[in-house]
Formats: sequence, C-alpha cells, structure tokens
Amino acid sequence: MTLAATIRARLSHDFTLDVRFEAPPGVTMVFGESGSGKTTILRCLAGLHRPDEGRIAIGALVAFDSGLRIDVAARRRGLGYVSQDLALFPHMTVAQNLQYGLARLPATERRRRIGAIAAQFRIDHLLARRPGGISGGERQRAALARALVTDPQLLLLDEPLSALDHVTRSRIIEDLRGWNAAHAIPVLYVTHSHREVFALGERVIALERGRVVAEGRPQEVLDTPAHEPLAQLAGFENVFDATVLGADAANGTMRCLLPGGAELEVPLARAAPGAGIRIAIRAGDILLAAGEPSGLSARNALRGEVRSIEREGAAAIVMVDAGCRFQVHVTPAAVESLGLAGGQPVWLVVKTYSCRVVWNQSRES
Repeated sequence: MTLAATIRARLSHDFTLDVRFEAPPGVTMVFGESGSGKTTILRCLAGLHRPDEGRIAIGALVAFDSGLRIDVAARRRGLGYVSQDLALFPHMTVAQNLQYGLARLPATERRRRIGAIAAQFRIDHLLARRPGGISGGERQRAALARALVTDPQLLLLDEPLSALDHVTRSRIIEDLRGWNAAHAIPVLYVTHSHREVFALGERVIALERGRVVAEGRPQEVLDTPAHEPLAQLAGFENVFDATVLGADAANGTMRCLLPGGAELEVPLARAAPGAGIRIAIRAGDILLAAGEPSGLSARNALRGEVRSIEREGAAAIVMVDAGCRFQVHVTPAAVESLGLAGGQPVWLVVKTYSCRVVWNQSRES
C-alpha cells in the first residue's frame, strides 16, 4: 500500500501549494515551518479541501483526479485523520467514541474490533469513561484508536501529540508502529519539530512555501539541508554570511571569510572566490576551549569572548563573540570545569564538515 499524490491548490493570491510525492508504508514526517502547506496537504488527501488540479491514489483507489473528474467523498476514502484538537466527542464514553465509525458492522464485530484496538493502545480500562475524565496521553491514545479501529488504508496525523511530553509521545508512537507492523499502511505525520522528525520518522518530506524542497531519510534531509529556512528548522542555530576566499578541490574544502575577519574552512561548494554564501552550524557541533587548542583534527579554531551564559533544561547556552555572534551548547558541567563567565576569552573549535553551505531562495529570487 503506497500513497501517491500530485497536488496543486491555490490558497491565496500569493500562496500556491504545488507538491508531488509518494509515501510507502511506515511513518513519513511532513516537515516545515508554519504556513508551508503541511495541513493543507492532509486536508487535500482527506477530501476536506479540493485541489485545483492533480491526482491522489491511495493504493489502488484513485481518490482524486482532476483530469478524469474523480473526487471521492471524504467518508469513502478509507482513511483515518487525527488533528491536534483530537475531536473526541465529550458526551460519549471512550467505547462510544471508538464505535462511532463502525455503525454498519454487526454488534459482535464492533465489540471485537473495539476490544482489540483498546488493548493494543492500552486504554481497555478506560472504555467506560468520558474524555474529560482521562489524561492528555490517554485522550491521544483514544483518538488514535478511534482512527484505526476502522482499518484505514492511510492515516493522517496533524500534530496530535505536540502537547505531550517526550516520553509519552514516544510510547504512543511505538504502539502505533506496533499496529502498523501488522497493517502496513502509510502514516503521514505533520510536524515543525526536527526532534520529532528524528525520533519518530522513517522518512521525511520537507516543505518550504508550498513546495517539496527535500525528501528521504531524516538523516539525509536534516543533517545536510540545502536551503537556509530548512537549516534553521533542522536545528542549525548559527547561520552566517560569508565570502569565499578560495577553494582546495583536492581536499574538497574552501576557505571563507566571516564578518569580523575570522576565517572558516567549510566543505567545497559551487561558489567562486569573492562570492557571498551562507554557512550554517549547529550549536551542539561547536566545542569550547579555555586556551588555544593544538594537535586537533578539527581545522577551525576561532578566538572569541563569552558574552552570556544561560541555562536551558539540561544544557547551557553560551553566546560567544568571535567577530560574529556564535551560539554554543555545552553541559553545565563544562561551564563549571572551564570556569566560563561573561567577558572570558575562549576558543571555538569547529570541524570542517560540521559546517553546511546553504542557500537562501528569497535572496536569490
């Protein structure tokens, strides 16, 4: 069972969704910033929004084809849809919510399906209770179970787990994967969190301004982003202007000049000497040293000065001025052992291949 979709939908005078992709069985993350078209894709697939043109095939079912004038009603597309607000009926028990889409089945089959899905998602002890009387994680499980009890051919998830803590979210997704191992359907999960993409997805489709800009395994797409907006969403906290000084084609590198005069070696890209580029570096990929480092494989060592230190959860965010402002993530223990404080001179150590050359389409257009 594979989903194949080509969708073109003009949503306003300045935004058109224009995408083409396939989603095999398993969890495919639909990733992008707010307004990139993620939810609109799901609504088009579900039959809640009619594309201007295109084709949507869910396995053998052609759900939409503008050329053939096919537009299958939402209720006949054989899919499950869970939105962020879950949309459980508050006046019904969990059991009544689960059987809502099973009205046409015999009573014995309804009971069998409800019992099986409730056990699989660990809510069988909650069947007699209403949504208002159970926890947030339990409501999420009930919403997923309601979507899956009908045996859909496609599951659409529009950030339904975003309000949950990481542990609860991961457990629910593992239960979903267990269900899908037996049913093998495509699952499209909308998110704007790169952490969710790495934790939950087998594949990712990255969107920018209504277009697919990258797709593949999460490591392929988010560790080597080609575009600046995608790099920022993928957790590259540092993005700088730079000027190419020269290339070393034999070693696959080039030297660049940052604002303030510091030089940085980065992977070779298609840019001539004198060209302006953008460089992205994750804050967690930068090392700090209290003294000038030596004997390292890392090719970049930049002298700087600590400007501020802030604690955020289990990490410390250190802002360093090295001609331009760097954000560095270290552990609180590292702050203590290095004796870091505002105004202290430090060295930034950056591996060449921790740097990414990215392009800003808005600047190029």
